[in-house]
Amino acid sequence: MKETKYDIRQLDEDSFSMIKELFFSVFTEEPWNDDWSDEDQLQLYIHDLIGQNNSLTFGLYEGNELAGISMGRIKHWYSGTEYCIDEFCVKTSKQGNGIGTFFMAKIETACKNLGLTHIFLLTENNVPAYEFYQKQNFYQLKNNAAFVKKL
Repeated sequence: MKETKYDIRQLDEDSFSMIKELFFSVFTEEPWNDDWSDEDQLQLYIHDLIGQNNSLTFGLYEGNELAGISMGRIKHWYSGTEYCIDEFCVKTSKQGNGIGTFFMAKIETACKNLGLTHIFLLTENNVPAYEFYQKQNFYQLKNNAAFVKKL
């Protein structure tokens, strides 16, 4: 991978269409197979992630092509201010070439430059993303549990 052909940009709702297209193309395929057929729900979800006062979204570009996105929010916490990543992905055709690693390194640098102290995220432990995050030196919190209650 040639690092010089990629650059990272901070994004906002002006990039909504490109973000939505990339997100949809990645997460409706293997291994996720998410059903985003409800267009209204997809639009609301993306807006929730990129359209808030504390939203922080990064895009990885190869020229004018959006090759990766990281959507999350800034959260103030007692141990410092965190970047909580809700969604991170690289275009499926570009995965497996070190681009995700490059993108995450650039995000870490950008977060440090913004004065952030941590990056926090959740992922499932039975998908390739789990091993990817471990390789990026993320570690699993031992004293935390994720809970959900279907209504």
